[in-house]
Amino acid sequence: MNGDGMHIAIIGASAGTGLLCVQQALARGHEVTTLSRHVESLPRHDQLHALRGDARKPGDTASAVAAADAVLVTLGTGRSLRATTLFSESATALLQALAGRDVPLIVLSGFGAGDSRTFQPAPVRVLFGLFLGRVYADKNAMERMLAAGYRHWEMVRPGVLTDGPATGRYRVLTRLQAGMHVGRIARADVAAFMVAQAEAPSCLGLYPVLTN
Repeated sequence: MNGDGMHIAIIGASAGTGLLCVQQALARGHEVTTLSRHVESLPRHDQLHALRGDARKPGDTASAVAAADAVLVTLGTGRSLRATTLFSESATALLQALAGRDVPLIVLSGFGAGDSRTFQPAPVRVLFGLFLGRVYADKNAMERMLAAGYRHWEMVRPGVLTDGPATGRYRVLTRLQAGMHVGRIARADVAAFMVAQAEAPSCLGLYPVLTN
């Protein structure tokens, strides 16, 4: 099933996994509305409605998700390791925009968020906290807020993202286990998973970990 005729909203769509989600959703015949601060990198397509705005502003987010059958959230801070409130503020805006709705909300987070951090190898956990701790503190807040305030969510936690081509060969782990190995995964594979979940969500209420 490819979900022909769906309308997918993508929050944070101008680069990385978000842009790949846009490309893949359009290729699969969906109508797409995006919300991002920059729209220049987005493809021109009759089925694409590109909104320039701020995911932290409830009005902008409400406009983006108004007609959506599913919502993908692919926000990121690029290479910045500074403390941020992007994720938690966008969660507040999303909860307002989706009040009373029951559409699937598929959120890009990362392995190391929430309770998954305790399943990282000890050396990785130390380095992770040193370099990514401030960014992930806000991702943790986003996960908690959305899980508590909305019913139809998935928090996608990929391993280390790469820019390689999609392989279609990756693991989806829905349980955290001692000694689990979470390595690299292509952004294109993460995008494919998220679009597929928008079409037919199979991990609602879960935190699927993606890895090669």
